[in-house]
Amino acid sequence: MKKLINGTETLLQESLTGFAAAHADIVTLGDERKFVRRRDLKRGKVGLISGGGSGHEPLHAGFVGLGMLDAACPGQVFTSPTPDQMLAAAEAAETGGGILFIVKNYEGDVMNFAMAAEMANGKIATVITDDDVAVETSTYSTGRRGVAGTLIVERMVGAAAEKGADLEALQELGQRVNAQTRSMGVALTSCTVPAAGKPTFQIGEDEMEMGVGIHGEPGRRRVKLAAADAIADEMMGAILGDLKLKSGSEALLLVNGFGGTPAMELYLMYNSAKRILDGKGIKVARSLVGSYVTSLEMAGCSLTVSALDSELTALWDSPVHTAALRWGI
Repeated sequence: MKKLINGTETLLQESLTGFAAAHADIVTLGDERKFVRRRDLKRGKVGLISGGGSGHEPLHAGFVGLGMLDAACPGQVFTSPTPDQMLAAAEAAETGGGILFIVKNYEGDVMNFAMAAEMANGKIATVITDDDVAVETSTYSTGRRGVAGTLIVERMVGAAAEKGADLEALQELGQRVNAQTRSMGVALTSCTVPAAGKPTFQIGEDEMEMGVGIHGEPGRRRVKLAAADAIADEMMGAILGDLKLKSGSEALLLVNGFGGTPAMELYLMYNSAKRILDGKGIKVARSLVGSYVTSLEMAGCSLTVSALDSELTALWDSPVHTAALRWGI
């Protein structure tokens, strides 16, 4: 195993310290590094909090800032943060509007955020993301997994919160965006969790894992490596078969790298996916390409399609200023 680390026991703490220093104009670290918080909170605004295991950067800490999250709770690599982290983040982000938890549908995350909500004082609501169409259940989740579509939920809800929407409206919006967002991933290699010191799974040089999860958990099946167009055909077939967008619809297309895929290949996959949408009469009104919801150094990508309307397009376009996303400023 080759990693740029000093030791597995200090990896997360040192990474968080570096992140907070590099983006000190945007974020600050909570006590004992329990959470990353937006440096300048907006009084009376609903506080948005997400989190999960580390190793998916820039999710979630990279999305803390104007127009997205108010705080993010990082767990150890691929391990849920603890309820006390979430409770501390909620207390730090509460400015009078209540708190909304945005939670990926993994068993540990859902359980720990629910415990934090029970322990907290004040108004707390939850949105659970479950956009992965690859499998209904996995080692980590009960039901569909929450993957790259979580970014879209955080962005839309964050934009609405910035405009002053209340807690109930934001929960409803988050549930609506999640319901009209679908994703699927493919892995060409495994990833190596530093504490484990070896690849999570073994895969042949001529194989790929269709429908892989963001922790390296298995997908639909192991198959022979295929051309990019064929990979996109299968992934988009599953996404559109579930989402059922009509011709004339508008959508956001997100091509997300898993950490070890060059931008050249991600844009090639975007070209393949967009051609499929164009062929079905679905207009790609907004796009995002890059490594945003990663799985350490795993090679591969996910495709996400999210249905848009004029309200959601305006929310997406509104100003955002985080470590990983920024426009309109």
